[in-house]
Amino acid sequence: MGDESRPGSPTLDQLRAIAQPPEVRARKNAEHWTAELYLRHISIYLTAALVRTPITANGVTALMILSGWAIAGALLIPGIWGALLALFFSQLQLYFDCCDGEVARWRGTSSAKGVFLDKVGHYTTEGAVAVALGFRAVGDLSLVRTDPGQAYPFIVAGLALGWFVLLNKALNDMVHVSRAFNGLGRLPDTAAATDIPRGLVATLKRIVRFVPFHRIYHSVEMSLLAVVAGIVGLVPAIGLTADRVLVVALAVLCAVSVVGHFIAIVASRRLS
Repeated sequence: MGDESRPGSPTLDQLRAIAQPPEVRARKNAEHWTAELYLRHISIYLTAALVRTPITANGVTALMILSGWAIAGALLIPGIWGALLALFFSQLQLYFDCCDGEVARWRGTSSAKGVFLDKVGHYTTEGAVAVALGFRAVGDLSLVRTDPGQAYPFIVAGLALGWFVLLNKALNDMVHVSRAFNGLGRLPDTAAATDIPRGLVATLKRIVRFVPFHRIYHSVEMSLLAVVAGIVGLVPAIGLTADRVLVVALAVLCAVSVVGHFIAIVASRRLS
């Protein structure tokens, strides 16, 4: 079905065939686990409504970006309700993230600008969410002025977490840039493309798969962890300790992930 022959009011089956092809749903990294679990099953309904309106795929991406920023804003609301609101916005963000690509594929309007805006959305969201976790761990932000010695360690932990999260994401894009600059083809988004030959690094990578802490730095996972910390913090004797332990632990684990990610890239065939 050519772009010009696609109906303005497609059926769900017509939409799925074009907007959700198997190669999209089989992507290893670009397809978040929530998409395959449930979001792709329901995103098609919103996409069906969106393609009947004048909104562009980039317009849907803008909604994704705003939803992502709202996650960080919600985390600044103290208590469990702020965490739950952040979790809601994280689901909304990924919902729009599914739909913008579906709208683009149906209309045949996929573009470099769309990819760029998508990257801006994910980079700014995940960096902001990490920093917000640090401010959330402070609790009373007036402590920044009245007791900086108590407040700043957690703010610094959040900033460090944000830096490591962005660096970890950037490593993947550095691979694509390096390949492009050296005339290599586009790297397939498959498990085979990131395989590591036999050796110590390959063994360590297989072990890490059983405890995949390197995958918890997306907005959804960080929001889920904030909810868990919020629930634990409802115990009077614990309170903010749960949020404080969370942001420090995430910063340390993310630093380890960055080092492991770098080693895995260099040891794999991704740069050859």
